[in-house]
Amino acid sequence: MCENRKKALIAMSGGVDSSVAAALMVEKGYDCIGITMKLYENETVGMEREGACCSLSDTEDARKVCSRLGMSYYVLNFKEDFAVNVIDRFVAAYEAGDTPNPCIDCNRYMKFDKLFRRARELDCDLIVTGHYARVEMDAVSGRMLLKKAKNAAKDQSYVLAFLTQEQLKHTVFPLGEFSSKDEVRRVADARGFVNAKKHDSQDICFVPEGKYADFMSRYTGKVYPPGDFVTTDGRKLGEHRGIIRYTIGQRKGLGLALPAPLYVCRKDMEKNEVILSDEAALFTKTCMVDDFNWIAYEKPARPVRVTAKTRYRAKEAPATAEALEEGRVRLTFDEPQRAITTGQAAVLYDGENVVGGGTILTV
Repeated sequence: MCENRKKALIAMSGGVDSSVAAALMVEKGYDCIGITMKLYENETVGMEREGACCSLSDTEDARKVCSRLGMSYYVLNFKEDFAVNVIDRFVAAYEAGDTPNPCIDCNRYMKFDKLFRRARELDCDLIVTGHYARVEMDAVSGRMLLKKAKNAAKDQSYVLAFLTQEQLKHTVFPLGEFSSKDEVRRVADARGFVNAKKHDSQDICFVPEGKYADFMSRYTGKVYPPGDFVTTDGRKLGEHRGIIRYTIGQRKGLGLALPAPLYVCRKDMEKNEVILSDEAALFTKTCMVDDFNWIAYEKPARPVRVTAKTRYRAKEAPATAEALEEGRVRLTFDEPQRAITTGQAAVLYDGENVVGGGTILTV
């Protein structure tokens, strides 16, 4: 082994994306170490199926890929950290009436904090993940830029908008240059990886089948009691099944017989009321964003023109961002946006560059 080779820590989930990222770094000559983060026990979050995230099969797949690539491989226990920084935050947000994005917290507090620190302890120069995004240095400003992936359908820059300049400086996303997922699978298949055709994992890894309210009740041991559905003028329409089961903009699954469609527009946590309105009431042009992380440039002195997403699957919309004190940003859209929701991330773009991102505080 050449002693002066750069070292890279590869976050290995057991899936095809992180496996291909590892292969590409090995083939570039890096001395690579594979790490699987053990984040929870499946039994703890109510998962019985072996195919769930953090399962033995995931670990075994990651181990086999690392062996095939001649990489060292370790499984690190981050269960306590994950419970505090991701699961507990997820629960607290829903209990406060917000709608969180735990994937952002996992990236922010686990992969690019806890794992980033472990990489330094192992004298690794870089941390590498299978995310679909790109990192480049701006030759003029010297700042690190977070850019969209070339594969627009798989782009994950939205969930990476809290990365700092220091983290971006030592991070590589090899899959950002791929134009399709099929291309990634072909790379894996050509190298004989056992997971070349493995299905992608679900978005919230610790919530079985997306049933987050059931997960919360089981995890906390709490009963989230029924309450009233009411209109914006206070008329009672029926009884809900627990306030955490409803999100802003929801129409289906209310269990009400209504003469016209109504949507969840607000939740009053103190009164345990879910407020319903017509769809027009869901649209607004402004929101306040907290804990904002500027990436493309320093906090601007004047309002800047951007495009913005207020949820992962939303389309970008033209807006003006005004930086305020204490890390806050006032975001004003050119056209009203539907169901902007507290707790979600607002991520700003300038073309393919991520300007920055923060958490929606008020609407």
